[in-house]
Amino acid sequence: MKTSPFLIFTLSLALISFRSDKPAYMLYDSDGKTTGYQEMIATVSSADVVFFGELHDNPISHWLEYEVTADLYSIAGTKLVLGAEMFESDDQLVLDEYLAQRYEADKFEAEVKLWKNYKTDYRPLVEFARKNGLPFIATNIPRRYASMVSRSGFEVLDSLTAGAKNLIAPLPMPYDPELKCYKDMMSMHGMPGMGGKPNENFPKAQAAKDATMAHFIVSNLEQGQTFIHYNGAYHSENYQGIIYYLKLYRPGIKVATITTVLQDEIGTLDPDNTGLADFIIAVPQTMTRTY
Repeated sequence: MKTSPFLIFTLSLALISFRSDKPAYMLYDSDGKTTGYQEMIATVSSADVVFFGELHDNPISHWLEYEVTADLYSIAGTKLVLGAEMFESDDQLVLDEYLAQRYEADKFEAEVKLWKNYKTDYRPLVEFARKNGLPFIATNIPRRYASMVSRSGFEVLDSLTAGAKNLIAPLPMPYDPELKCYKDMMSMHGMPGMGGKPNENFPKAQAAKDATMAHFIVSNLEQGQTFIHYNGAYHSENYQGIIYYLKLYRPGIKVATITTVLQDEIGTLDPDNTGLADFIIAVPQTMTRTY
């Protein structure tokens, strides 16, 4: 007996209806247990510094950055401080003037070094700060100085002027090459140095960024405030990177971390992704990118 195409279609539709919905993300705690968004907000809101580790081209990261910021503002109010890797410390004056509404967006955006996805992904956060009278801190080291470290090591920073040194973490910058985040960078494919040998200064440049971001976070965090910091996930995963320096500069500081990972299936957290942060946002590998 030949099966009717209509019957096949009906059965297929019935099977699909029994499948679960396709969520845009799933939220897990550090142990890989599913958790809720409001539980995450309740937990991170008690921290001094909240790190949101993003994937730079991931729309779920950027959407949730805004939502978490808005919800923290509903709790902390004007005691909320924003800061980001995406702005370099030498742009702070222009950023402050824009937040103070000295001029409009076209003037601000023409003056500062903006990432290519600024308008879609970071401008909403800057505008949130501007609208609500909140500080927004440009925490990252100017890229020219990170490039110098990548070529010549930390010692080259000693040659900077006093004014330039105000834009970076205090010298000498501590450095632990055995930290996983820096050790892994040495083994990354495609980072050769002279003569085919690994470039030992490459992770030092990353450390210079981490140290500077930590420095400007603690320099702009007062008692009772909550600082939310947006950065690439690698800068805060495993409680290393920026957090390593933050705890050197201010022992006892209370930190909460959020990170973002991509997975083929998000119904469970991959074992390799457990422990990366206090809260882990698992996003489907097929999620659209912002650039």
